[in-house]
Amino acid sequence: MSIPSKIVDLIGAPTDVGAAHRGASMGPESMRVAGIHANLAAFGLQVDDLGNLAGPPNPWLPPVDGYRHLAEVVAWNEAVHEAVYGSLQAGHIPILLGGDHCLAIGSISAVARHTREAGKKLRVIWLDAHADFNTLRTTPTGNIHGMPVAILRGRGPDALTGLGGQTPAIGPDVVHQVGIRSVDADEKKLVHEDGMRVFDMRQIDEFGMRKTMRRALADLDEDTHLHVSFDVDFLDPEIAPGVGTTVLGGPTYREAQLCMEMIADTGRLGSLDVMELNPACDQANRTAEVATDLIESMFGKSTLLRLKGTPAG
Repeated sequence: MSIPSKIVDLIGAPTDVGAAHRGASMGPESMRVAGIHANLAAFGLQVDDLGNLAGPPNPWLPPVDGYRHLAEVVAWNEAVHEAVYGSLQAGHIPILLGGDHCLAIGSISAVARHTREAGKKLRVIWLDAHADFNTLRTTPTGNIHGMPVAILRGRGPDALTGLGGQTPAIGPDVVHQVGIRSVDADEKKLVHEDGMRVFDMRQIDEFGMRKTMRRALADLDEDTHLHVSFDVDFLDPEIAPGVGTTVLGGPTYREAQLCMEMIADTGRLGSLDVMELNPACDQANRTAEVATDLIESMFGKSTLLRLKGTPAG
């Protein structure tokens, strides 16, 4: 099945203002060096690189009232929101090249705004090692890249929770998290209380990636916009060392490929975040190349020509 649009917009957001480590600001250029433009164009897509958004520099200061760099995070997310919303309104598929994962506040609030106005349903597949559901009460660091899902669910400062014109931006049934394996103690309680679907690594170990993704992608229809927020630390660090927050025990290369191919099989992919790629932690741009390869699979690359619903072998 084809994806909803043939035009893809690459939007760079070169900042690590919400992160614990410097380096994610170099992620967009790393993805460009890895060939994301040419590789997607090879599938017959029109790929427009819109360049990098502008925003305040990282002041690298301690938290103020519990949040690090709140004003800077708000500014970057406002810019992301407008860029992603504009791309969607034009009928394109925005790919946000981060940057740290705090930027998903801007992108997903924009997607939620777009789908509300279009009368469509929204499903977010959150591929990550972390639940990113900390709040002011639970955060051990004040780094906002550990809070975006909670903020999208209305738990956070007004300048971020209301970014898309509605608080909360999304309901608990919208986000389905896959690959989770690192959740802070108090954060676990909030995740449980909120009721969103979480498919952690134990479930992948027990049931396999195929059954896990079938559950995560269940009930999608032609009226559903599918957004994928891909934190590169979703992958096991053996294949993707270029992130600032590696967590052992993530999906293997083949498991990740199956995950992305099953997303492609839905034909509903309408927007994408690629987050937390940190070239300063990488080896000869290896992680960017793996991420680019997986994104190609998300857009339909496969070993053989398959019809929808046709199993391999």
